[in-house]
Amino acid sequence: MNLSQHIDSAVFHDVGAAADNMGMPCYVVGGYVRDIFLCRHSKDVDFVTVGSGIDLATAVSARLGKDAHLSVFRNFGTAQVKTHRVELEFVGARRESYSHDSRKPVVENGTLDDDLSRRDFTINAMAVCVNEADFGQLIDPFNGIGDLDNQIIRTPLDPDITFSDDPLRMMRAVRFATQLGFTIFSDTFQAIVRNAARIEIISRERIADELNKIMASPVPSIGWSLLHNCGLLKFILPELDAMR
Repeated sequence: MNLSQHIDSAVFHDVGAAADNMGMPCYVVGGYVRDIFLCRHSKDVDFVTVGSGIDLATAVSARLGKDAHLSVFRNFGTAQVKTHRVELEFVGARRESYSHDSRKPVVENGTLDDDLSRRDFTINAMAVCVNEADFGQLIDPFNGIGDLDNQIIRTPLDPDITFSDDPLRMMRAVRFATQLGFTIFSDTFQAIVRNAARIEIISRERIADELNKIMASPVPSIGWSLLHNCGLLKFILPELDAMR
């Protein structure tokens, strides 16, 4: 599938040209790609490159000129370019490994496949190439399109590993299901049930952020029912779970 008409604007061509000049494959990834299919507008765009995201962001900022503001976060290997129209985030493709008591991964350079595999859900694990030779070409290794069509929240890989590695993803599953009116895939939901206690290693601030997004959804009660049914509620708000 080719999505060139959906990214046919100067900023995507500028990023692609900068990547081509540096000999680096570059892709739009994550929520921006998902939202193309959901017909939702976003001015925040995430790019993954096979190489240094910081180097590419620096080149893109120079190409965009005085209207662009570059911020570099070397500890995280990421960079951001802001213009008056859009915010661009850049990172190098990576793979991650986790220890049992932390959601902070050990990060290594990786391929695009590695990078898409580490993402939370199939609907967020799609990429669109911005290099000139393959501009607009969709990469969808986990059938995210099919899950969008069927309105399903599902992990790309084994959900027990996905949720054990980063338990916040369980809250995100509930949040996306609530925001989009989607169903959490049965195997994915049962993995949340099995791993619910792992949410206790997540900071209260991160949990509160997801709860606020659930409350801002069209029908927040969907999220609260899911939190109760999957067992998360008794760990994040035990008093509320008891009152139910």
